[in-house]
Amino acid sequence: MNLFPLKLNFMMWLPFMDAEKIVPQLALPDHPAADPGNIAERAILSKLKIQVTEVLPRVAEGGAFIKFSYAPDEDVKTMERRVKDLLKDKPIKPWFNPFQRVRTSLVLGRPWVEDLHRWPNTRVKIEFVPTLPGQSAEELSQETLYSLFRRYGKLADIKPQPTDSKDLPKFAYLTFSKVRHAIMAKNCMHGFVVPPSEGGGNQGTMLKIVYDQKRKAHWMWDWLVNHPRFVIPALLAFVGTATVAVFDPIRTFFIKAHVTRTFHIKDNMIYKWLSSQASKATDVLSLKRHRTEDAGLTAIWEDRKDDIEQIQTWLMESADTFIVIQGPRGSGKKELVLDMALKGRKNNLLIDCKPIQEAKGDSSTIKAAALEVGYRPVFSWTNSISSLLDLAAQGTIGTKTGFSETLDAQLAKIWQNTANALKQVALEGRSKDDKDSDLDDDGYLEAHPERRPVVVLDNFLHKSQENSVVYDKISEWAAGLTTANIAHVIFLTNDVSFSKSLSKALPDRVFRQIALGDCSPEVAKRFVINHLDADAEEGGGPEKKQKPSELREDLAELDDCISTLGGRLTDLEFLARRIKTGETPKKAVLEITDQSASEILKMYILDSSPRTWTPDQAWLIVKSLASTDSLRYNELLLSDIFKSGGEATLQALEQAEMISIVSSNGRPMSIKPGKPVYAAAFRQLTEDHVLKARLDLAIFTQLIKIETTGIDKYEAELNLLGNLPGQPKEVRGRVRWLLGKLLTGQEKIEKYERESGGLKKILQQEF
Repeated sequence: MNLFPLKLNFMMWLPFMDAEKIVPQLALPDHPAADPGNIAERAILSKLKIQVTEVLPRVAEGGAFIKFSYAPDEDVKTMERRVKDLLKDKPIKPWFNPFQRVRTSLVLGRPWVEDLHRWPNTRVKIEFVPTLPGQSAEELSQETLYSLFRRYGKLADIKPQPTDSKDLPKFAYLTFSKVRHAIMAKNCMHGFVVPPSEGGGNQGTMLKIVYDQKRKAHWMWDWLVNHPRFVIPALLAFVGTATVAVFDPIRTFFIKAHVTRTFHIKDNMIYKWLSSQASKATDVLSLKRHRTEDAGLTAIWEDRKDDIEQIQTWLMESADTFIVIQGPRGSGKKELVLDMALKGRKNNLLIDCKPIQEAKGDSSTIKAAALEVGYRPVFSWTNSISSLLDLAAQGTIGTKTGFSETLDAQLAKIWQNTANALKQVALEGRSKDDKDSDLDDDGYLEAHPERRPVVVLDNFLHKSQENSVVYDKISEWAAGLTTANIAHVIFLTNDVSFSKSLSKALPDRVFRQIALGDCSPEVAKRFVINHLDADAEEGGGPEKKQKPSELREDLAELDDCISTLGGRLTDLEFLARRIKTGETPKKAVLEITDQSASEILKMYILDSSPRTWTPDQAWLIVKSLASTDSLRYNELLLSDIFKSGGEATLQALEQAEMISIVSSNGRPMSIKPGKPVYAAAFRQLTEDHVLKARLDLAIFTQLIKIETTGIDKYEAELNLLGNLPGQPKEVRGRVRWLLGKLLTGQEKIEKYERESGGLKKILQQEF
């Protein structure tokens, strides 16, 4: 034993390796234990009459078999003892382990020399087989096994075959304290016949010894399989921790690159130079259009110069509150903030809430949110898989593992990574030589508000009535950014009731807000004229040419057209483009009005999908606003059509941008059209006699139904009172009140019926 290291037994698995090739490679000429033949030579030098006939290396087991012949007068037991004494007195240390010595033992059985892929183990299985076929073998006792095998090394345990086992042949397990002891016992005792005198039975018992193939890895695997209640949560926790450790730094890096626009090609110096050269060499249509739009917006920005300066001033201050820019759709909120207030400022993050809110399903919502902030890689599909795993684990161990996360938790993870990236961006320019280098990170950010990034949240509260989870998480995250002085947060919203949502996140703060309305008629006119004259200014030569606005005689109509169209930025831009194509201002406004009227019919009146309002309620508002500029809020709520859920209906119509509610001292005061052009569209719809008759008839039908329901209720109560015995005088007042209600209701029904009859004649006679 101890001729070769056991750690090299894996080499025997290789198909091109065998003992004849390995032994010469392991041999060291200067070391006596490098070659198995040296052991025999040392024995010969001890004057024993021994002749070595063959050496069989066993590299897989770290030893070798040595076959020898000896004189008839020599006792083999004596020779074994002398060889052991020789190796004990003059030990030979193996070259790979100087702390052990080479050992020998006499082979008593008939060893099985094989090259199977079986690893030596401290535990061996001993099978008791008969010496001849058809005979029975004796199962050896633990005492007999101990006496036979203790000579090869210390035994740790002897485990006999269970008494209820029917397996044949009979067997027992022996566990040695060391692997080399088990190897020595297996090779020396395999095939040994235990005589009857030592407990081997009448015919003796042969021992067949093999290494037990059950290893520690199998024990570990069995434990893992049999304890899923502990293993599955631990495994999932490990996977989650590893995922965070590996992917979170990568995601933070990509978010930082998205904020700083590191990989944005339009911010590249080479791209900028090439673009400038290309714009000088050729008149690119897209660039020309862009400059035309910029020229048209100049008048708007001059009118809103105070708002732009106010936003820039707020961004230089350290107040930990929100900046809210509120205005109807098309009022230029996004352009005001990004193109003007943040012009020249680096490290801005624009998040559009619209695709996040409109995403269908949790996976799509997570993917949309990640795309807005540059969060990648994102494995949105793992949400469904983790839910299935959680369900499977619940069926296996009886409880959920918590591996699957809710939409709130996953959105919170995205926003948290974004907050970490924004803080790193804000602290990038800090150096040890700064005069306030002694401040910690939080103190530095509080002292330098100009270093903080700006987060712009566009379309905030878009379709908030459908699902508020997304907006709740966004507002909470934005509150954390502002209170921790990580970034400035600007909300762009169409919703006038934004404070209700934002106050949940910052209940003790006063928001800084700017309300953008429609342009004044003077600014709107300058906007349209600048749009028309932009091309002429662009292509001007040495001689001065007349501007297009000076050549158009029909621009005298522009004042009346703008008073009809209003000052909504998107409508003015549409008007300017139509005039540039050759249309007259009146015709362009008429086209816009027709389009708005069709839009009102399709979205608010004729659409049959379930909504918060009814077509009757929408038409009543259209008809009322067609004859007046505004309606009293509370007066409209008193009408019979709005008696049930009237305020919720008006709020829904405001969210849908059909109307706008004007407040005074914090309470709703009046109702106006959602867009200035809607006033003209409302009038145009009411001038359609057939449409007006059809929708008015629906309103009268609804009013008749309401009055009929009331009369039925009054009649039922009168019937109940009429059945009282003696007609007590206490109910006479109630009876008179009910009779008055009956009379009033009947008169209203008759009036509605007469008016409905006239409307039916119109529908029968006109197209």
